[in-house]
Amino acid sequence: MEDGRFSLRATSTIHADVVVCGGGVAGAMAAVAAARAGASVVLVERYGFLGGNATAGAVAQFNSWQTANGRRVVGGLADEVVARLGRYGGAGEHATFVMSTGHRMDRVEYAPEVLKLVLDDMVQEAGVRPLLHASVLDVAVAGRQIEAVHVLTKSGVIALRARVLIDASGDIDALKRAGADFLELDDGEALQPATMMFRFGPIDFARFDALSKAEIAALARRGYDEGRLARAALHSSRDPFSDDGWFNISRLGIDATDAMALGAAEIEGRRQAWAAARYLRECVPGCEGGQLRAFGTQVGVRETRRILGDHVLTSAELLLPEQFPDAIAAGAYPIDIHPAAGGELRYEGLGDDHAYQIPYRSLIPVGFDNALVVGRGVSATHSAHAAIRVMTISMAVGQAAGVAAAIAAKQRAGVRAVPIQALRERLLGDGAKLA
Repeated sequence: MEDGRFSLRATSTIHADVVVCGGGVAGAMAAVAAARAGASVVLVERYGFLGGNATAGAVAQFNSWQTANGRRVVGGLADEVVARLGRYGGAGEHATFVMSTGHRMDRVEYAPEVLKLVLDDMVQEAGVRPLLHASVLDVAVAGRQIEAVHVLTKSGVIALRARVLIDASGDIDALKRAGADFLELDDGEALQPATMMFRFGPIDFARFDALSKAEIAALARRGYDEGRLARAALHSSRDPFSDDGWFNISRLGIDATDAMALGAAEIEGRRQAWAAARYLRECVPGCEGGQLRAFGTQVGVRETRRILGDHVLTSAELLLPEQFPDAIAAGAYPIDIHPAAGGELRYEGLGDDHAYQIPYRSLIPVGFDNALVVGRGVSATHSAHAAIRVMTISMAVGQAAGVAAAIAAKQRAGVRAVPIQALRERLLGDGAKLA
């Protein structure tokens, strides 16, 4: 830095076994898992707190831990997150939730502000070095190796050098700057829209919860037809500390990697949320005394870039379900596509005991030997992504990637050289579910 101006040259260098770019729940679990497996870890996050869509996006519920008939398919670090939330009083119990489509799933409602504390605790106890208020600037590449990630901070540009990079940034910004290849949308497909979550209350939940599914659907349809709701839904979760609810009603059809479009979506999202809060107050039983109390820090983004990986996971494989020898996580969330326009969603349910697997190869970007991807950017088609994008599954995938990265760093080998059986045994020993 000269005369108060930033230099684009790195002013300092940090070395680690593993660098994780992105501190959402997938990245946080990857960082914790890698550190617990013996790796030195730096976790890069653009905000001053961790959690991504789970905190900044205020999603406020972890969905689909089990099949419809109750067989658990997600455990491990994700379970630990919920247990720690419970000790703070910041989460409800696992409870059955029936979607508007009729699909039954379990969910845990939680307080986003408390989740920030839980993730702080987990990364610090594991020995992870969190680098907050840091944004990826560029990436140095030599052949098939990521050599360094340069991040812009209040202290200037810092070079992060690691044996393994885990890109958990959601938009896969680090690997985009490294020149990675990404999957294209097929003809007729569009990116799933973003959502501005908002907090509303107080709510008389005795009356609100007494509404039948048909009554909720009719109220949602009326609001959409009258132009007061952006989507025909009144989907919400309850805040554990109050009589408030977090509502997922808005619909913002954008490419969130376009900076101008993203900014416009934040503004439009707040407008949609304000209009929706007014509709709740005027038209929905139990909501008459409520008001809008807070917006999410950012719009919640469902889909942007998806990496081209060694294996592209398809919806056909999820629906079969395909049994993968390198399975490192499982899920049971249905194929749930929110179209970019219109009030409805496209939904493809699963059988009562149906679960699917995510293969390790879908985390490995083609063209690189020391990188992994977790979160919504893993290698999957648009329709498969619509199932595996949820935060429970993302935490499971993050845990697997963290352990794999630690093994690769210890062996000083590429991520493809990680022994799959050893990886799976470590995950099972740590409480993860693989089928």
